[in-house]
Amino acid sequence: MTDRGNFGSKIGIVLATAGSAVGLGNVWRFPFMVGQNGGAAFIIVYVGCILLLGIPGMVSEFIVGRHSQANAARAYASFSNSKAWGLVGILGVLTSTIILGFYAVVAGWCMQYLGASVLGQLKGDSTFVLHYFQRFSTDPVKPAVLGVAFILLTHFVIVRGVKDGIERVSKLLMPLLFILLLIIVGASCSLPGAGKGVEFLLKPDFSKLSSQVFLEALGQAFFSLSLGTACLCTYASYFSRHTHLLQAAGQIALVDLLIAVLSGLMIFPAAFSVGVLPDSGPSLIFITLPNVFQQAFAFMPMLGYVISIMFYALLVFAALTSTISMHEIGTAFFSEEFGMRRSHAAWILTIVCGLIAVFCSLSIGQADLQLFGKSLMDFCDFVTAQVMLPLGALLTSILVGWCASKVVVRNEFTNHETASSKSFFGFYMFCVRFIVPVCILLILMHQFGVI
Repeated sequence: MTDRGNFGSKIGIVLATAGSAVGLGNVWRFPFMVGQNGGAAFIIVYVGCILLLGIPGMVSEFIVGRHSQANAARAYASFSNSKAWGLVGILGVLTSTIILGFYAVVAGWCMQYLGASVLGQLKGDSTFVLHYFQRFSTDPVKPAVLGVAFILLTHFVIVRGVKDGIERVSKLLMPLLFILLLIIVGASCSLPGAGKGVEFLLKPDFSKLSSQVFLEALGQAFFSLSLGTACLCTYASYFSRHTHLLQAAGQIALVDLLIAVLSGLMIFPAAFSVGVLPDSGPSLIFITLPNVFQQAFAFMPMLGYVISIMFYALLVFAALTSTISMHEIGTAFFSEEFGMRRSHAAWILTIVCGLIAVFCSLSIGQADLQLFGKSLMDFCDFVTAQVMLPLGALLTSILVGWCASKVVVRNEFTNHETASSKSFFGFYMFCVRFIVPVCILLILMHQFGVI
């Protein structure tokens, strides 16, 4: 087995780990939730959820991974001195593998739309764009091929290792993502009537705040930061012993929030300028926005053409930073647990995820590829988001907060009393013991309609 490798710089740690959290959900889900749930008032609640759930949850996974310096399964077993806890790591590997399989299908859609934008194929009214998406997404061949192609693209980053692959690509993609976002935000906010979109997103409306909004903010904080996938644990196993875990978690959460808010400033001003209220989900980026950009920049078609290309390039970059992290979880597991060369381990995961992607893609519009009344793709989404992710994060909080040696946890949190964050250890332990488990249980009950 070759050397595991480590991240080579602090900025590499932040950009790579933030990249794992920043994904397509930041672009379509967060802006819509902010706009519908009180604007800036929702953002205030969301920041509170990040502080009480997100950052403590991230730090807990960091502690397990950095202390053990191993793949997720071995990390949990080593940290707890019990092979039984290694099952939590295996759960994370399984979860991330399933997510990578169906997520790659959506990433492949983004590649298709990037190519279609370059070729100018998305011109037409809203009905044309709707039919374009329906024809493409239900095609039995092309979406599956593109999903597999995206996994192969991810594979060729992973086989280059942590420093030369993951870190180097993250240092390239994350700044590019920011630059593209800022350019599109600038163009969107300069449109006539764009101020209404900015107001819709950022004006506080505290009358909309309710227990339901709080639960929505909790769920967004949980999923946005990739809690429960074992990604944070795996990446932390490549951290330097000198990395300040609390500081890194705060920086990653800040980057994630900034990109989410900028995504709102990219979408809503353009939408309001043409009198469209964007919806949430895949229909936003594959049906609504192509027509929005076309109408909003009708006065300068070339600018609309460029903006469309930049938007879908941004989506591809965001998807790639996420798929890289998910692929790495399984690659590290197979490489270390079975003594494989990294390239061989990566191929195993690529083949498995490629098969999942093909069947998930084929299940769209196909009644014979359903489980429990859902398409295979929707079922994979459901079981990972509503069961596996929360369960993994809940067990992690129980392990770190209640079962592990408090001395070990404190030493990792404080870098053996050298980190400036040591004064926050008591508050962190209170959060991870009480607040984080309660928040995750609330998320679970909310998802299943109990509350």
